[in-house]
Amino acid sequence: MWLTERFGLTVPLVGAPMANVSGGQLTAAISAAGGLGMLGAGSAVTADWIRTEGAIAAESGKPYGIGLMAWSVADHPEHLDAVLELKPALVSLSFGNYQPYVGALQDAGIVVATQAGTVADAREAVHAGVDVIVARGAEAGGHGRNAVATLPLLQAILDLTDVPVLAGGGISGPRGLAAVLAAGAVGGWVGTAFLTCVEAQTKEPVRQAIIEADETDTVYGTVFDAASRAGWPDEFGGRALRNTYFDAWEGREQELKSDDAGHAEYVDGVKAADPARTSIYAGQGVGALTGQPTAAEVVAGFATYRDYLSAALSDGSK
Repeated sequence: MWLTERFGLTVPLVGAPMANVSGGQLTAAISAAGGLGMLGAGSAVTADWIRTEGAIAAESGKPYGIGLMAWSVADHPEHLDAVLELKPALVSLSFGNYQPYVGALQDAGIVVATQAGTVADAREAVHAGVDVIVARGAEAGGHGRNAVATLPLLQAILDLTDVPVLAGGGISGPRGLAAVLAAGAVGGWVGTAFLTCVEAQTKEPVRQAIIEADETDTVYGTVFDAASRAGWPDEFGGRALRNTYFDAWEGREQELKSDDAGHAEYVDGVKAADPARTSIYAGQGVGALTGQPTAAEVVAGFATYRDYLSAALSDGSK
């Protein structure tokens, strides 16, 4: 399988890059356990943060990756410079015009991925010459499109191109990983399953809200982006846990963008890690989370995908 062979993995799994969640410790732990951990470099971090956390991620001696947002790199070219210095095995560049950066990364020996939420996105990725495409379905947590679910999107992209394709969105355990592998993906792109890991940067009140949530508790929209004023393009909303702040502002996103009191309330909620007022990005697989495992335990759970895959192939009645 391309993913495991290319990076020497024992489990065909990539830990999706999640800002404020997947720092160096979680990234290193996923990689040490046999998957490929990825550092989530949000727009608010500094280049030195990337260097520091990247050094921690590299301590396992295993390959790791870094995720960047193309719209943010345009404003913070020093982020890309830091990544090029670190030379991680994989870099994900998504959400905006990433094409200008693909060549420089590949020239440095780095594998380049991008997330596609539609077949049109995938066509652009093929044209840009990326090495691997992430079919990111609408079920996925965090930012991206809300256009197509994971399974139909994965099938369409696999029919479109011979470029390796990872599947992201709703893969909450080994059954989901087995399903996308059987469809032809080279691996799973998994974020939500790692949100409450002991190595994650997730704050305690937020961890409890995630554990208590079920699969119906997520919403998709741009409320939190309007509140944060971080600079996210409106075409990429985010899937997060529904809370009172979201409900209060849904449908009034344009007003919120210039409402200083609403912005201040959100910023205070983030600082306080108040589940009612902060953005808690999570996918529809959040209902599967029941505790605070180690990343190694999560990866070990996904490793049992072989049992489900072999059972499905040997007995079509199940």
